[in-house]
Amino acid sequence: MRRFTKKELAQYNGKDGASAFIAYEGKVYDVSRSFLWQNGQHQVLHTSGVDLTADLDQAPHGADLLEGFPVVGVLEQNEVSGVVDISKGLQAQLLVYQRNEITEHHIYKRLAGTVKAPQNRQILEKIADDELRHYREWRTYTQQDVKPDKLMAWKYYLISRIFGFTFGIKLMEMGEEDAQDNYEQLRETIPEADDIIRDENEHEDALIQLLDEERLRYVGSIVLGLNDALVELTGALAGLTLALQDTKLIGLIGSITGIAAALSMGASEYLSTKSEGTGQNPVRASIYTGGAYIVTVLILILPYLVLENFYVCLGCTLTAAVAIIAFFNYYISVAKGVPFKKRFLEMTGLSLGVAALSFLVGFIMRFFLGVDV
Repeated sequence: MRRFTKKELAQYNGKDGASAFIAYEGKVYDVSRSFLWQNGQHQVLHTSGVDLTADLDQAPHGADLLEGFPVVGVLEQNEVSGVVDISKGLQAQLLVYQRNEITEHHIYKRLAGTVKAPQNRQILEKIADDELRHYREWRTYTQQDVKPDKLMAWKYYLISRIFGFTFGIKLMEMGEEDAQDNYEQLRETIPEADDIIRDENEHEDALIQLLDEERLRYVGSIVLGLNDALVELTGALAGLTLALQDTKLIGLIGSITGIAAALSMGASEYLSTKSEGTGQNPVRASIYTGGAYIVTVLILILPYLVLENFYVCLGCTLTAAVAIIAFFNYYISVAKGVPFKKRFLEMTGLSLGVAALSFLVGFIMRFFLGVDV
């Protein structure tokens, strides 16, 4: 009778035309013909190609159901669940991996239920199933169940809902890079590490296909509105601060100027998008541009509406501008995989440079025109 290693057993996962084999208490069963194991899965909870001894022992039905399936071999004795000898240090490490895998399974599964596009939903569900399979593979070595990290699951779920699933997932996957490095160290001890590394790489490739969110398709419009507001308004407020030296008056003029500029930018983006014929919706492009501009205006104007010292107001406004630039560029660097530092320094340099020149112009105008407000 044929003897299977776990690596050989994993090839019979019921997918892409392969047979579906499972192992239980050292015996390998062929469940390919069962309608309960279509595509190598049983009720979404179990996958074929693995040793299910621990899982079936805790299942609501008995393992006697396997008696109706042909035995096609045996699992190598040193790889049967429950007899693998691992150190306490390795077990502790695997328990951490287990918790990460089951937590990410719940995150992906929950996000899949919120995504409307069928292709994106299927990819998320596939990744969720892979994470669950990884969890079960580690469990065959630790022989312990681990609960998901609920705080982490809620954290990435909320991030994905607020900032978009692409950003949330990419942010979470950045943490998996460390996990992949650790998996590499387990190759000699645990054969399944190779399969898990391959799955993690497939996750990264699949996520590239997920970059089809509306907010990312219109990121150019958002950049236009955000950058113009930062450069124009920080410059205008810096000049007005020295020229007028009255916080309420500066706030009033800045608000009128900013809102008028936002409407103008939105209209310009509408006409530009419509004439270019890029396939984007002109109305949505104008809303993203004008919306980004107005939000930025409100944040930059706020210090002048609540504080009295105009120099402190200017300092708060410039600090807020740098914070907005940092947050936006971090978002884009994660979601679209572009360098953060270069874009951040470029936008910060432009905004602060224009503000410094405008401040100087305000000083010169006040001095030579003899304006005293």
